Amino acid sequence: MTIRLPDLRGGLRAYEPRAEPLALTPGAPLTSRTVFSAAHVVADPYADTSPDAPAAVDWDATLAFRRHLWSHGLGVAEAMDTAQRGMGLDWAGAAELIRRSAAEAKAAGGRIACGVGTDQIAAGSLGEVRAAYEEQLAVVEESGAQAILMASRALCAAASGPEDYLEVYGHLLRQATEPVVLHWLGPMFDPALEGYWGSSDLDTATDTFLEVIAAHPDKVDGIKVSLLDAAREIDIRRRLPQGVRCYTGDDFNYPELIAGDEKGFSHALLGIFDPLGPLAAEAVRVLDTGDVTGFRELLDPTVELSRHLFQAPTRFYKTGVVFLAWLAGHQSHFTMVGGLQSARSLPHFSRAYELADGLGLFPDPKQAEERMRNLLALYGVAQ
Repeated sequence: MTIRLPDLRGGLRAYEPRAEPLALTPGAPLTSRTVFSAAHVVADPYADTSPDAPAAVDWDATLAFRRHLWSHGLGVAEAMDTAQRGMGLDWAGAAELIRRSAAEAKAAGGRIACGVGTDQIAAGSLGEVRAAYEEQLAVVEESGAQAILMASRALCAAASGPEDYLEVYGHLLRQATEPVVLHWLGPMFDPALEGYWGSSDLDTATDTFLEVIAAHPDKVDGIKVSLLDAAREIDIRRRLPQGVRCYTGDDFNYPELIAGDEKGFSHALLGIFDPLGPLAAEAVRVLDTGDVTGFRELLDPTVELSRHLFQAPTRFYKTGVVFLAWLAGHQSHFTMVGGLQSARSLPHFSRAYELADGLGLFPDPKQAEERMRNLLALYGVAQ
């Protein structure tokens, strides 16, 4: 039986859904790479709220999804931009998410790292930015989770040059109780971060970024690079101090970056590993045996889906992530905090469904097909 899907030319095309899913079950812990999935939050569809009101979260479904990721051996990167920080989830909601998920990780024996930002302020002086970071760092450390120092819109607006980044990050690293992950998020993910590290010239910005790390190598567990530029990530990776990890955040080129080369490799902290979680874990377990070819054979075919979800405007990739979670049965609805379910088009959803189904990502392909048909009917597409 076929399903008719909208195409990009305004017509309909026939697609025959896959009959059986890819057989993926929880397995041994990952050993050769440290892999985090940046997990989404599940909205409460029954809440009487609006896009500009505080987020209403379905905590049971949100935590169940994290248990799903841990069961496959993945770490959870919590309260990152995948969870709609700054796009529907405010700091109060993020703080509750951090506390709940950290407690759940402790109970489940799962690995967790949490985002530390400054989103409780829209703007401010360098001192106010520093204080906002400190407040969030305290919440994460008190929860028992590892801290990820995220890029700050407020710092980007307040800083007059590289020296301000060196001062703020140096202050935070000196007071962090445990090594942190530094996150460089590019403007394709958040346009307000243009010129981060004090320059729009990426070579200059890279030098400042590496200067921060070189001054505090004992306080930096690793870096997450989200620039969608494989060559630059490799260059940064090769210039890191001994013992500092590179976690790829490149949702376009992750298979080759994780596989690595004769001079090293990247670990992973990726939003695409939300929908790809079980498949990504299986691929890394193959890599754990030294089988790079087998790893690439599993993961390379997923890149087309990832590039589709993360196409411009890239910041709306979260919509596709939640859409696939709904089709896969991880939540009962396609509702997002901030109303972001409207941020992508029906042809975009249709192609995402086709690509994910082709990969065998849906545990119940018939349920996914039925939900896709319901969405099409809602948009007025007759079958």
